[in-house]
Amino acid sequence: MRKLLLSGTVLAAIGSAILPATAADCDITVGIVMELTGPAGAYGQAGAKAVEMAFRDFNDAGGVDGCKLVTDTRDSQSQGNVAVDQATQLVNITKVPVIIGGIISSVSIPILTSVTAPANVVQVSPASSSPTLTQLGRDGKTNGMFFRTITSDALQGTAAAKYALDQGLGKLAIIHVNNDFGVNMVKEFSAAFEKMGGTITSVTAYNDKQSSYTAEANAAMAGEPDALYLVSYPVDGATIARAWISNGGPQKFLLNDGMNSSDFIEAVGAQYLNDAYGTSSGTAETASTKYFYENFEGFSGSIKPSAPAADRSYDAGAIVALAIAKAGKAESAAIKAAIPQVVAEDGEPIHAGKDEFAKALGLIKDGKPIKYEGVIGPVSFDEYGDITGPFRLWRIQNGEVTTIGQVSADEVTAIKADMAK
Repeated sequence: MRKLLLSGTVLAAIGSAILPATAADCDITVGIVMELTGPAGAYGQAGAKAVEMAFRDFNDAGGVDGCKLVTDTRDSQSQGNVAVDQATQLVNITKVPVIIGGIISSVSIPILTSVTAPANVVQVSPASSSPTLTQLGRDGKTNGMFFRTITSDALQGTAAAKYALDQGLGKLAIIHVNNDFGVNMVKEFSAAFEKMGGTITSVTAYNDKQSSYTAEANAAMAGEPDALYLVSYPVDGATIARAWISNGGPQKFLLNDGMNSSDFIEAVGAQYLNDAYGTSSGTAETASTKYFYENFEGFSGSIKPSAPAADRSYDAGAIVALAIAKAGKAESAAIKAAIPQVVAEDGEPIHAGKDEFAKALGLIKDGKPIKYEGVIGPVSFDEYGDITGPFRLWRIQNGEVTTIGQVSADEVTAIKADMAK
């Protein structure tokens, strides 16, 4: 009897070895490193949920030959050193072929230079806009592994300068976060603003997570500016804006893209922000835009589709998912090569959502080109992983953010060409 039982166990083991793998056995893990807490926590929470939604839609469409994409999400805490540690674990231990993140440049840059580029692992950032990332590509330090679904601050700073002057904000004080993003944004803005006739009365850098910014607000008031250009994140930005207002600063503001936040408006007080203007990396509306705006809040539970980084994070997730399907395997080199192919100019247009992804998977299987047209509009990547696009011009009034115009990529290019003369 004992011999028969042992033989049955052996047979069961042999049988299980030759059974087809279950779906869980072929799951493909993609690493996400985002700022779930810290000054940029609102961005990362929206971004992580948007990637999850893109993967949900892709998996419901069939996934990669029936295998699902799953996320291993890590919190960078809005700190570069924490981000590097989390990314290192994802690459060396989990063996992910792709990392999506970070959101802010001071997180994405150390991940890129310390982890993904040396390991030849693809990195896609939805919202890191520093020109340093382009320069790293030019210097051959990214190994071509970096892509982003947001335009560079080299362009946004120029658009912001034009917008400020168009709104009569010709004499500005600047307070900015003292990191790669803040320094580069101010550098690009200042060059364009002064070239077009604007006056900058003072530039004050600050370090994040301070309990008070009264000293910075007071310093920025030197020279009697007409308004404050605040380059910040929602939490610290609200504290700075309150200090500025409390100390008698004019209630006129120019804001960067990340300040398009209901948390910022509520913390400052809507009544103080009726003359607040801002710029964001823009969108060219597609069927994907409509789908995302109708479905994201329901998926996320409470996060608005207009939350900073949400739209372009969905696109980052969608592009990564389609590239893995195009590559046919979870290998970084193949995925890197496939990313430009899923946004091919001669491809069949594909939009967001389960049905559209199913269509894309069918075309990929048939060897036909596809062109994903995202929530932010059609995208294409240059040799450094950059995209170009329009900039959205918005204003806060009565606690609501409304779009009041757009600066095209061609207009920005023309301004920069003028500056070079």
